[in-house]
Amino acid sequence: MALTKGKKVKSLASLKEKIAKQKSVIFADFAKVNSADLFKLRQELKENGCSLKVGKKTLVRIAFGQSGISFWNLMKKSIPGQLALVFGIEDEIAPARIANKFAKTNENFKILGGIFENRFIDRERALVLANLPTRNELLGRLLGSLSSSTVGFVRVLDKIRESKEKI
Repeated sequence: MALTKGKKVKSLASLKEKIAKQKSVIFADFAKVNSADLFKLRQELKENGCSLKVGKKTLVRIAFGQSGISFWNLMKKSIPGQLALVFGIEDEIAPARIANKFAKTNENFKILGGIFENRFIDRERALVLANLPTRNELLGRLLGSLSSSTVGFVRVLDKIRESKEKI
C-alpha cells in the first residue's frame, strides 16, 4: 500500500529523529518474519535501550542523506523494499548482538550491514560487533587482570617475608 505524502513526511521526521539519537544502526531484511516474533524482538530491544523501526528504502536513503551519513552506494544492491533498522540509543554493540541472536532463531531475519561511528559497515563487520563481549564483561576482565597482578605481587612479597623470618 502506498503511503500518502503526509505519512511519508511523518515517517521521514521519525527516522531523522532516531538517526540523530543513534550510536549505531543495524540494517536487516525482515521479510516473512511473523509479527509475533517481531514483537518479541521489539520488546527485547526496548529492554536493552534499543529500538526497531521499519522503513521503505527510499525514505531511509533520504533520512540518512539529510543527516549527513552516506552509505547508499555501498549497500543498494542488497537492500529489499523495506528495511528493519535496529537503533542503538544507549549501547553501540547491543543492536548487533540482539539482531544476531534473533537471526539465529529466525532464518528469515537477515542482517545486511549497519552504521557504526557514522560509517557504513558490511554484514561481516556487523557480525564481528555482535560477537564482542558486553561492556560489563570487558570491565570485569580488566578488573580481574588488574587485581591478579597485584595479588601476585603481594604473594611474592609475602614469600620474601616468610623466607627472611626463617633465617
